[in-house]
Amino acid sequence: MNHIRKGYYSAVYFNRTKKILQNEEDNTPVTMQIFQRNDAILCGVDEVTELLKAGSGYWERDTWITCWKKLRVISLCDGDTVTSKEPVMHISGPYMYFAHLESLYLGIFARRTLVATNTRRVVEAAAGKPVICFADRFDHFLNQEGDGYAAHLGGATGVCTPAQASWWDGTPSGTIPHALIAVNDGNTIDAALQFANNFPDVPLIILVDYTNDCVGIALSVAKRLKKRLWAVRIDTSLDVVDASLKNVSRSASGVTPMLVQNVRNALDQGGFSWVKIVVSGGFNPDKIRLFERMKIPVDIYGVGSALLKGGNDFTADIVKVRGIHQAKSGRSYRTNKRFHQIL
Repeated sequence: MNHIRKGYYSAVYFNRTKKILQNEEDNTPVTMQIFQRNDAILCGVDEVTELLKAGSGYWERDTWITCWKKLRVISLCDGDTVTSKEPVMHISGPYMYFAHLESLYLGIFARRTLVATNTRRVVEAAAGKPVICFADRFDHFLNQEGDGYAAHLGGATGVCTPAQASWWDGTPSGTIPHALIAVNDGNTIDAALQFANNFPDVPLIILVDYTNDCVGIALSVAKRLKKRLWAVRIDTSLDVVDASLKNVSRSASGVTPMLVQNVRNALDQGGFSWVKIVVSGGFNPDKIRLFERMKIPVDIYGVGSALLKGGNDFTADIVKVRGIHQAKSGRSYRTNKRFHQIL
């Protein structure tokens, strides 16, 4: 926390501005207005609130003077739909108390809103089918807690790490990894049995693409595990064509509609209609919409990097000084009837 209070994560010009105001004993009250330029799902309000509580104030020699109670903050809520340029938060009070926090609260809003918005787009494309956040491996691990919360807020029904589930008291879910199959000399059934024996109460979801024969492996696993098998997961590499498609099209690489249909048909014909199908690997809103338009029998979508891609930048501007409208050219104070007071 001292790193935040000392401006370690802040652009240096904010720290210098804070120092100037403190040296001049300038407690001029301002209103800071925060907005972004997209239609989005807002996320980060609760986190920014905690940041302002912990980080608003100043150092007097080696003693931190907390000043968050001297601020007034009105805002929209996490999960609210926002439009381009709509104000999402007003922070009012002496600028000296929170000047050093601008880099941080804008970054929080940008990251969390990006993930929440991307997730909502995926969830809408999935048309009611569950979406699991598999974004753990596509960014720095310390982002997982906030990203998991944002994905949950955006509508994801599950996440894959304890960290991603920690802010909303969720439970992570997942399958066996390809690595466990490899350790079992490439034998998917042996890996499935190991998992079933060690985690008897966990729904059994088995990867079936390790040997590039999803239809054959799905049937073999279902015959061996029977009712213990809850789902199979198809995660064929984008560079590989599954064995069931090689006589159809050599360009049909990755997880394709026909591959999923082939697996579903084989399971149903084998008497395993209860086994669900999870797909992952390169899924984004466009690919999911394609699968849904074609009525491909996917039960659950696992989505990773698509939840983190793109940008959702936020901007903060002083729009009032001493209660009087004061802003840079192109900016102006705007009210929002949906605001409520949070500090």
